[in-house]
Amino acid sequence: MNKKEKKKLVEIIASRIEETKEEIIELKELVKPIPLDASIGRISRMDAINNKSINESALRDKEKQLNKLEKALENSKDDNFGMCTKCGDEIPFGRLEYMPHTTRCVKCVG
Repeated sequence: MNKKEKKKLVEIIASRIEETKEEIIELKELVKPIPLDASIGRISRMDAINNKSINESALRDKEKQLNKLEKALENSKDDNFGMCTKCGDEIPFGRLEYMPHTTRCVKCVG
């Protein structure tokens, strides 16, 4: 990977970190407890509880994604950044551009 590609990748990672942080803030609002005195019907309360469970799962996924992105940003300072941790080959730039947190090439993932 050349310097221009590495710089672009670091910008992509930083941008995705910010986007993910904003999504986490939104999801944290959606998973707040539903007050018992809230004047919603029984069916609406069941829907709200179901949606809360779905949003909690999405929140966990986003937090994992944020951790991976932050680790990728940290690893971007290493000389080995962009190299497969299993076989040592260079990970194609297109793959890193799409999944900047990946540490393995397609061949080694499957």
